[in-house]
Amino acid sequence: MDKVEPGPGQESVWDYPRPPKLEDCDERIRVVFNGKTIADTNDAKRVLETSHPPVYYIPQKDVVMDFLQPLPDTSYCEWKGQANYFDVTVNGEKANKAAWCYPEPTQRFESIAHYLAFYPQKMEACFVGDEKVDAQQGGFYGGWITTNIVGPFKGGPGSIGW
Repeated sequence: MDKVEPGPGQESVWDYPRPPKLEDCDERIRVVFNGKTIADTNDAKRVLETSHPPVYYIPQKDVVMDFLQPLPDTSYCEWKGQANYFDVTVNGEKANKAAWCYPEPTQRFESIAHYLAFYPQKMEACFVGDEKVDAQQGGFYGGWITTNIVGPFKGGPGSIGW
């Protein structure tokens, strides 16, 4: 499948840079799980990387950390460094390995130190502004797809080169 040309007010993930870019987000970002808002911020950051929908990072001050349980699991990103993972549990319902953060990211991404990202496919709902997002396909990917983002997306049907 070919790249989708963006319309007015849209962004193509194929115009995002590699290495990825980090930018402030001026929209309200919310995460809901098992009926509870577990994160709500107007101070998010987003990472933009070629072929990926944006991943939103939320400052810990705007996350109900009582719902997150740290895990010993880690992974390594060549751009951001070592990620640590969390389970999310709300009123007895658990989402395994549903969030992650970079406690000591690389210098280029140091402003997301201790910010949290959530897999939208593991949450009840994630919102950019008032729009409920769709999850990027694939168990490893945490991109948030909104109507202003066009693909095809890495991990999804018709992905270019995968």
